[in-house]
Amino acid sequence: MKKLLPLLIILLLCSSHDLFLKLDDYRLKPNAPAKLQVFNGTFEESDNTVGRHRMKDMSLVGLGNRTHPDTMQWSEKDNVTILDFQTGQPGTWVAGLSTFPKDIKLAAKEFNEYLEHDGVVDMLDWRKQNNAMGQDAVEKYSKHVKAIFQVGDIKSEDWNTVLGYPIEFVPEANPYDLKVGESLAVKLLWNGQPLTNQLVYAGSNSDGHGHSHASGESHSHGTTQLRTDSNGLVTLPIGHEGIWYLRTIRLVPSEEPGLTHESNWATLSFQVGKAQGHRHSHGLPIWGYIIAAVVVIVGLFVFRQRRRNGQQ
Repeated sequence: MKKLLPLLIILLLCSSHDLFLKLDDYRLKPNAPAKLQVFNGTFEESDNTVGRHRMKDMSLVGLGNRTHPDTMQWSEKDNVTILDFQTGQPGTWVAGLSTFPKDIKLAAKEFNEYLEHDGVVDMLDWRKQNNAMGQDAVEKYSKHVKAIFQVGDIKSEDWNTVLGYPIEFVPEANPYDLKVGESLAVKLLWNGQPLTNQLVYAGSNSDGHGHSHASGESHSHGTTQLRTDSNGLVTLPIGHEGIWYLRTIRLVPSEEPGLTHESNWATLSFQVGKAQGHRHSHGLPIWGYIIAAVVVIVGLFVFRQRRRNGQQ
């Protein structure tokens, strides 16, 4: 039973912590009810909800107008946070969500496992090269996420809206003009300026079974690994129809008193052609993983005790 706590920590760390804005279908009818979902975990499964007190900004942008939904429009179902809203006139719309910062304390081993699992390999390599793998961390983190969706058939220029978040993805072309076989260039901004040499992951859910994959340079956790160039751009080849996403974590050392690191997370999702392979999976909440871990460990303990008694 002494091994219970480390195993629980590993289970929790192995649940990704990305934040995504998602729709079941990113092509919506004008002036009709719609639902925008907040997934807190992975692109396929949400581990828990996001409280309204954590939301610094929630925006809907269409036809040049930026609005902020009322808190009464939010609800929770299972472990997904849901915004009920009414679509407007035809056009290409942008939704954005930015959270307030929050601090987390992690022992060195936990911090290293989190860096490896979430693909923050630059910081992990720095710690290895500077003999810092044994250093604990206090990290301030916040998340800034966007989704681009199409209402009706008429395109508008709102797809390139800059919401002013600390970090955000801004496409160089309207995703809803894309065809399979083309590429989409996307700029990553840090405080409004291009962020260079930043690791970005891209993926999709196109294969009809909820699996994420994309063609590109190298793969990690079912996604394509890209880096921004000197202009802060990544180029994403569109190999198929479906829902696509980009994600990144800018994690740097912090000189703020009481902190060792600060991270800002960004994601972007959009749809090319028809949605394929949709699987609305909420996954297990955090307490579900804990209960499962306890059941497994207790079961192993009982099995070993019975086996030991049988050998006496």
